[in-house]
Parts: sequence; structure tokens; C-alpha cells
Amino acid sequence: MPELLPQRDLVVVGAGPVGLFATYYAGFRGLDVALVDAQSGPGGQITALYPGKLIHDVPGFPAVTGADLVAGLVTQAEEYSPAVLYDTEVLGIHACGGVIEVTMSGDRVLRTGTVLLATGVGGIRPRPLPFGGEWYGRGLSYVVSDNEEHRGHNVVVVGGGDSALDWALQLRPVASSVTIVHRRRAFRAQRSLLERASREGIRILTEAEVVAISGNERVREITVLASDGSIEVMPAETVIGALGMRSSPTPLIAWGIEVDHRRAIVDSHMQTAVPGIFAAGDGATYPGKVALIVAGFGEAATAVNNVAVYLDPEAELMPGHSTDPELTPPDHAPRGGA
Repeated sequence: MPELLPQRDLVVVGAGPVGLFATYYAGFRGLDVALVDAQSGPGGQITALYPGKLIHDVPGFPAVTGADLVAGLVTQAEEYSPAVLYDTEVLGIHACGGVIEVTMSGDRVLRTGTVLLATGVGGIRPRPLPFGGEWYGRGLSYVVSDNEEHRGHNVVVVGGGDSALDWALQLRPVASSVTIVHRRRAFRAQRSLLERASREGIRILTEAEVVAISGNERVREITVLASDGSIEVMPAETVIGALGMRSSPTPLIAWGIEVDHRRAIVDSHMQTAVPGIFAAGDGATYPGKVALIVAGFGEAATAVNNVAVYLDPEAELMPGHSTDPELTPPDHAPRGGA
């Protein structure tokens, strides 16, 4: 028999930024919450790929690293003591008679009144370079988590998207040199990033490919093949693969949820076509959707407020503001904001 865990008002699936904020906000609304994620810790895509990246479009922060943003969201989410289950995969979601059963790895079942899917694009992992895998962890990496690990290095970033440019710019102040190698002439990255990279002395090689990585205990140099057949060997103590990511989509259709391009279709309440199942963040879609972290935070608040009304039709959709004295717990200072 599966282990039956205590029933909850809400199960949040996904511990990325949107799921973490939804967990906090559900606690603020007085809901009993469980947060479930297949990863070993919080942060989702940010933790997996961009912990050291500076994020510039979070209100109130001219710039904040992904790691610092996640740390703050975790502290906020823990305020109301939710149940947190990491290393836990959601295998199925079944709605029956007003109760939703969430089956999970480890032969466990959570019964809940509602579910909020904050799964993003699903499970993610970096797309590896087609060679040099034996150097992973010895100079070859796919994530920049600590700039200081690359201080004084000759850094080569392979790729042509925003991430490649972001990491190159992020490491330029500490690296001895930074080179971007991109196999095409045109970049997917924003023009402003390319212009800034040029101003800051980052070398950009287009229509070129890294064809070999060599060294002894660690990476020491790379070989670059240009489209004209010329070959250049250059020093490199750090090689960063920035070829994008692969995702394992969440099995939404199997759970009875209508989708559009692998994202859950939601209404203005952030509810899917399945009563009691809501979605927010990159894994949700609706007309006019803007895929930004800040938009996801708003979607999380909208979803949770509608969850509260779904569970108790007598509840107010808008609970007031967190600064209202009657909403501030006695042992808390006002948290500020709406």
C-alpha cells in the first residue's frame, strides 16, 4: 500500500521562483501547503543553469544574482512552515469527488483540495558539447556558479545565445581573457549584449567551432576550426558550453490538462480545464502571456487568491495588503508591499 501523507489545502508542484513565491503567498492566505520538486533543492532553472547570472528585471533590485534571488525566495517561502518534498517526482494527478490525489515517487500519495503547477518547461539539463566530455569538472562546465573560480583564466564560451553573452560579460572583470566562439555568423543574443561585449574587449569568433579540448589534469587549450579551414590553437583554462538546454516536458496531457505548445492553458483565474488544478509561470499560457519572472510572481498571487476562493467560496478574493495591521502576525513586523 502506498504511504498516504497528511492532506493539504494546496500542493505546489515546482520549486522554481514562481513555485517558491506561490508557497509563501499561500501561507500568507492561511492555506496548508506542500511544495514538491523532483530536484534535490530549490530554484529550478535558475539553480540548474544560472546561479551566478545577474538578473536585472526583478523590481527593487537593479541587479541580483540568481542564487541570491532563490535564497531570498526560500526564506520567504519558509515563513509559514510548508511541507517541502525535494527529490520527489510527481507521477500522476487524479481529481475525484472534490479531492485531488497526487501520486509521487517513493510510493507516496498526497491528497489535496487544489494543485498549482509551477513546473516551468519541465525537467531541464544543459545541452552538452559534442566532444570533450572527459574534461567536465576539470575546466569544462555548463554553469557559472562562482566567478572567483575563473579568476585569471583564459575563458572560452561556446554558443551564440543570451546565456553565452551573459556569462562572457559576467566573467570579463575577473578573467585574463574571454573569447566567444559561435559556429554561425548571426547571433540569437540581443544586439545590446553583443555591443557591450565588443566594448568590453571580449573577442568574438563567428563561423568557427571548437573541435578539440586538451590539457593535462585540467583544460589548458582548445583548437578552433574556422569556416575557411584555418585552425587556431589558443590557451583556455575554462571552457563553458552555452548551447542551450534540453527539457523533459511535464506530462500535462496525461493528467487531463489542455495544452498549447506543451504549456497548460489557463483562464483569468489561472485555472486549467481541470477544476482545482491551477498553473502559473513558464508552464502556463494564455493570450498576451509575457514569460518573465516578474509576470510569474503576479500569476502566482492571482492563482493562490483564486485557490483560496475555490476552497472556500465565502472567502474574499482580495485579502488586503500584507502591511495591513490586522493581517500582520503578532510576531512579525509588517512585510511591506501589496
